[in-house]
Amino acid sequence: MTGTVPPDDILAHYGPLFLGSRLKRLAERLQGDCGRIFGAAGHDVQPSQFPVLAALDLHGAMTVNRIADALGLSQPAVTRTINAMVRQNLVEASSDGPDRRHRHIRMSAKGRALMAESKAHLWPAVSVAVAAMANQMSGSFLDQISQLEAQLEEQNLQERVAAQPAPDIEVIEFDDSLAGDFYRINAEWIESMYQMEAADRETLENPRSKIVDPGGAILFARAPGLGVIGTVALRKHHGGAYEITKMGMLELARGRGAGKLLLRAIIARAKAMNVTTLFLLTNRKSQTAIHLYETHGFAHDAEIMAEFGCGYERCDVAMRYVG
Repeated sequence: MTGTVPPDDILAHYGPLFLGSRLKRLAERLQGDCGRIFGAAGHDVQPSQFPVLAALDLHGAMTVNRIADALGLSQPAVTRTINAMVRQNLVEASSDGPDRRHRHIRMSAKGRALMAESKAHLWPAVSVAVAAMANQMSGSFLDQISQLEAQLEEQNLQERVAAQPAPDIEVIEFDDSLAGDFYRINAEWIESMYQMEAADRETLENPRSKIVDPGGAILFARAPGLGVIGTVALRKHHGGAYEITKMGMLELARGRGAGKLLLRAIIARAKAMNVTTLFLLTNRKSQTAIHLYETHGFAHDAEIMAEFGCGYERCDVAMRYVG
């Protein structure tokens, strides 16, 4: 594959002469795409901050100088990044003396949560997208840069991540042998972010009588080698309204696209049942999930909140499916 140099691209036209500027432009483009990917997932974080988090995740608390050495960056540049991260409560800094270079930096609870979600959901998808582009390149280094630029013109990194197909995951129906999986998967994600409420426990302990028998449905995602990794339910309410509820993924299986697959499957089930009012309830802490719902036709709805939002203490977001 040979890269094509646009006639009006000055940096590409002069080949090796402006290599540094061209690489900087390419880096800024990739970082910009990554910023939009993280922003779409509900995270106000700069891609340049993730190497610092990665270093702290790998090594634990570190001094500013040690972080700079590990990343191969200047100490002033790392200090500026860390100061911004302290203001965002992503990291915490402590110092034994006046020398700011010797501050000990560690991840905050917010930073650890961001890292856990990123490693499970975002980093694998970005890595796959970048590797797919790199695998198509050949020729000299300059040719490869041109090829990468051409691929990004055709489809940027954010679009490539969004277009990734789900792995070999199948959707299966509820039967009583899966009741334990329904409880286990939902209990894991509820207890990791919130507190189990009485309404949760009543539903999770009695999925057939509370969801299936009254006219609802429960679906599961099953992955080769892992078994059941996720679930979602469709629960009937008064007046013919149906709620998408109890959608959860095992932490070990996140980032595989199962959540998107299950959401699409349960929406399709509701349509097949001619459901006219389809809604869901959640909490603003679940920004990744909220973005997923928004991109699949759900809109925030005050009437849904007023009518159905009192069932859970943690509910502060209500959404209606508008297609």
